[in-house]
Amino acid sequence: MNRQLIRSYILLVAVAILLFTVPVAFTLTDQLREDTRLSVRREADTMALLLGNGDDRSCEALEAMAKAYPEQVQVTATDGCVPDLREPTADAALTRAVEDDEPTTDWGADFIWGKHLVITVPAHERAADGESGKGPVVGAVRIVYSTNDMTTRFWGIWGFRAGLAVLVLATAAAIGAVAARRITRPLRELNTMASKFSDGDLTARSEVTGPTETQTLARTLNQAGERLDTLIASQRIFVADASHQLRTPLTALRLSLDNIADGVDDEFVREDVEQATAEVVRMSRLVNGLLVLARAEAKVTAAEPLSLRDIVHDRLAVWRPAADERGVTIALRGSIDGRPLVLASPGHLDQVLDNVLSNALEVSPDGGTITVRAQAQGDEVALSVLDEGPGMSDAEKSRAFDRFWRGQGLTGRSGSGLGLAVVKQLVTDDGGTVSLRDTPGGGLCVEIRLRAAGQRAGG
Repeated sequence: MNRQLIRSYILLVAVAILLFTVPVAFTLTDQLREDTRLSVRREADTMALLLGNGDDRSCEALEAMAKAYPEQVQVTATDGCVPDLREPTADAALTRAVEDDEPTTDWGADFIWGKHLVITVPAHERAADGESGKGPVVGAVRIVYSTNDMTTRFWGIWGFRAGLAVLVLATAAAIGAVAARRITRPLRELNTMASKFSDGDLTARSEVTGPTETQTLARTLNQAGERLDTLIASQRIFVADASHQLRTPLTALRLSLDNIADGVDDEFVREDVEQATAEVVRMSRLVNGLLVLARAEAKVTAAEPLSLRDIVHDRLAVWRPAADERGVTIALRGSIDGRPLVLASPGHLDQVLDNVLSNALEVSPDGGTITVRAQAQGDEVALSVLDEGPGMSDAEKSRAFDRFWRGQGLTGRSGSGLGLAVVKQLVTDDGGTVSLRDTPGGGLCVEIRLRAAGQRAGG
């Protein structure tokens, strides 16, 4: 917007210059033409008067004046005074002067002027009563005037105004930049506020400054921010409270179902109890996922340097027994011996690894391999988990991070649909990124990129 305001300001000044400076320059150019024409015409008329007098003194005066214009004065005479001067070339202008008694002016070009201004005037014989200019035409005088001096003055007129215009436009651009920044300062503050909103900071507010329209907009956005902050806070409190309140009865319900299963001998009843227990387990996972999301969205913790190696080794140790039951191998690749530090909130990376490893174990075939790779890459640390499952199509990858969306794993649709949504929320909150891509073997690779802390822990 600043650029648009500056361009508009410069355009306005340029139009003003065009309307006021250019006409003045054209007027001065026309005045220069007319003044030069009149000056040369007076000289030509004076010489024609001397030529028409015909006496010796007039001839001497004519030759003296002509010598002041070397190679520029041309004279022709039918009789009387015949000065030792160059005669003009016979042309239409000379014919009009001698035969038709008409003076002519030729600028040498249709636009402004050419290299020479040529003025041809008739010379009249002095009348018998002593009045000059009344007798018959006895010759003609032509002055060929070089326009070099006029051209120099012409460029001086236009050059000065062009330089002045550039200076004025530069000054206008500087003033416009200052004015634009001052005018748009309230809008920049509103943009900063909107950016904070997009980053999840609903406490951001904007100063109510600037024009009336901007002040009204700032008040409206501030009120909307307060309202939105209140609604989001209420939603988070509701989800957190609901999750907490549901965890206890779900746990009790699962224990009751386990007790029922232990005391039932009927195979059909046992199957029903096991199905009910599986649904309770899935509901517990769903409640836990909602609780994690509520806490992540509330951003109650700040990122701090954590040892990636310690977290990875700890989570792999937890998940290896479950993998061994399926005959699945969890292998650690890459180099994290230097114990790189990553910026993450306490507990976030643990939850991320749990969700990713849980999904990988679910889709891995018996006897398969889950590969975990970690590698420092500049200012980031890349952590990848690769499985040998069926992978995902492009359409599935585009929806994988949506809440409550569940893919088709080898063990069926037993997940809550919040695993990858939780992963993305936690990683994004810590300033990282998460992406999905195919592996060469046909499985899925979950790549997590976290910010490096810039230092390493001691061994």
